[in-house]
Amino acid sequence: MGTVSGLRAYFRKAGATKAVIGLSGGIDSALACFLTARALGAKNVTAYYLPYFGNGEENYAKTAAKWAGVRLKKASIRKAVDAVCDATGTNDRVGRGNVMARVRMALLYAFARKNRALVVGTGNKSELLTGYFTKYGDGGCDVLPLGALYKTEVMALAKRLGAPTAILKRKPTAGLWKGQTDEGELGMSYAELDALLRKGGLRKRVSATEHKRKPPVVIKC
Repeated sequence: MGTVSGLRAYFRKAGATKAVIGLSGGIDSALACFLTARALGAKNVTAYYLPYFGNGEENYAKTAAKWAGVRLKKASIRKAVDAVCDATGTNDRVGRGNVMARVRMALLYAFARKNRALVVGTGNKSELLTGYFTKYGDGGCDVLPLGALYKTEVMALAKRLGAPTAILKRKPTAGLWKGQTDEGELGMSYAELDALLRKGGLRKRVSATEHKRKPPVVIKC
């Protein structure tokens, strides 16, 4: 499989043998974790479940970790998120959601440093093109194994590789607030979104979010 060999080559070039990944139990993180485990060996991958809310979603993460064969660790982000939101006066749910994503990123890099590992991201092509991710949050990682796959392709590949039914049937959500779903925020299904993107649609949105997909601009003196 090209993704697995590509991951293996990337880690070899980087001189790294271990990976950490945030595992929510959604289909993206589950598949990214599974592919990374195939590339590096399950013993070299550590998955982290980083909840803000209660434990209602933890079983999904456990199911995904079992499928990939990796160990799963848990760390709550509630105290850190609340501290940042209190210090900055962030009260709206979108702003708080961005803080949650960035705290998770900071934790993953701290764990990566401790484990001498690289951070594997879980974003897909549909999210990247539409900017449906938090800059320096879930967008902060070293490698994106699903970055060339539309969401519908992620779903198809996960099914083909034998992903657990519970994960395949779960509604996509970033878990940024209770009841939040990706398709509810996007205003359409992923099938509809991908069909538009394949035809070059949503150009304004793709253009407006280009800065999220590129490194900082260097201003020449």
